[in-house]
Amino acid sequence: MPPTSVSPPRTAPGPANPSPAHPSRVRVIHPGGGKPGGPVVYWMLRDQRLADNWALLHAAGLAAASASPLAVAFALFSRPFLLSARRRQLGFLLRGLRRLAADAAARHLPFFLFTGGPAEIPALVRRLGASTLVADFSPLRPVREALDAVVGDLRREAPGVAVHQVDAHNVVPVWTASAKMEYSAKTFRGKVSKVMDEYLVEFPELPAVVPWDREQPEGVDWDALIARVCSEAENVPEIDWCEPGEEAAIEALLGSKDGFLTKRIKSYETDRNDPTKPRALSALSPYLHFGHISAQRCALEAKKCRHLSPKSVDAFLEELVVRRELADNFCYYQPQYDSLSGAWEWARKTLMDHAADKREHIYTREQLENAKTHDPLWNASQLEMVHHGKMHGFMRMYWAKKILEWTSGPEEALSTAIYLNDKYEIDGRDPSGYVGCMWSICGLHDQGWKERPVFGKIRYMNYAGCKRKFDVDAYISYVKRLAGQSKKRNAEESPNPVVKLSKSQH
Repeated sequence: MPPTSVSPPRTAPGPANPSPAHPSRVRVIHPGGGKPGGPVVYWMLRDQRLADNWALLHAAGLAAASASPLAVAFALFSRPFLLSARRRQLGFLLRGLRRLAADAAARHLPFFLFTGGPAEIPALVRRLGASTLVADFSPLRPVREALDAVVGDLRREAPGVAVHQVDAHNVVPVWTASAKMEYSAKTFRGKVSKVMDEYLVEFPELPAVVPWDREQPEGVDWDALIARVCSEAENVPEIDWCEPGEEAAIEALLGSKDGFLTKRIKSYETDRNDPTKPRALSALSPYLHFGHISAQRCALEAKKCRHLSPKSVDAFLEELVVRRELADNFCYYQPQYDSLSGAWEWARKTLMDHAADKREHIYTREQLENAKTHDPLWNASQLEMVHHGKMHGFMRMYWAKKILEWTSGPEEALSTAIYLNDKYEIDGRDPSGYVGCMWSICGLHDQGWKERPVFGKIRYMNYAGCKRKFDVDAYISYVKRLAGQSKKRNAEESPNPVVKLSKSQH
């Protein structure tokens, strides 16, 4: 039988009462049952928050029901997965965890941090004599493979320990939303809409658990840890336009100064596809990616203000729930989510039929990374990602499609797009990023269009079309300002700034 990391669930959604979570949100990976009364350990992975967290709520519910203590554990992935992230992503992750650890201490909730990888989790579970391990859900291969390894270890060495998995990331659990890989947003939307009211409910309070009286977590020198991990990673500069952590995430959503729902939602429907109007966007994706805020919280709060701007709220919910959770659906049911092999057959065929077509321009990965192309609009989009850590969503479509047009074939195009996205986007290595590249280059969740050279039947985009939609020159000027500010900041922080661009690239 194939491992759970690359296959649909082998177990039915578990009832797992008395959990505050919906029964189908929980999967019983291993029933255990031989260690009554032991503590419950929540293995936090993707959802790095204490508030509005169904996995933590489930773990606390189990602990409260058995009068057992509760602990939270987080294990930094080791090489090579950890260091496929760069300083930009790792700094954000660790600074968020630092805040989370302080919040956990204030709640008298032990927080164990491990730097040797997920292999340290089973050892902790055995030392504590835990009854149950509760894990987050992620559809990505490295995380699923890590879960498989942990479960395998516990089955061999501590078979009495139960292992539960909770989808705390999606409003509708991925295995409940659909039992298969969906073809498009249209087919997925209908399934999610039918059950939305069942899952889009307010979060309960965290159940009270008995005080922790077991092994105490070791103290963490956060400054030293952040410095060490970031120094070992590729030095892509950190961003300064959003602060990590739950408090900052709620401020970005509901803040009185510049909160998305309180101050900016009205322009979302009309302006979100205009790259010259970035304030129309929510700027929530870093927080959603790292789990600093729950998508369900965002959806609940958006529905509360729908009467003020119904079209904008509906458009936001479409992106937040349908499109974002469709990306999880694809990565969950398609193990080759980052490969041409993961595209639909019609798309693979049309791309390979045109793989040998003559390209007017061919650029190396280095030229693309350094924004050295003939197209000032494409260069601006690349520089926005390099310096700002986030490329506008509309530009990402144009950006990826031009990579298909300017590289030797679709395999190289897809691998280059994913490499650049994961290296520079603050929310890189995310299902939405993989699906964005697959949509642009491999026609995922799209349809066949008029056949043309290089693209075949994949949807085409060009410079002229962008000029009709927005002020291209204004966008290029906007990115120049961003890049200038970024380079100045990096120069002040380090005598050897990482991102160095020649005058011809400005």
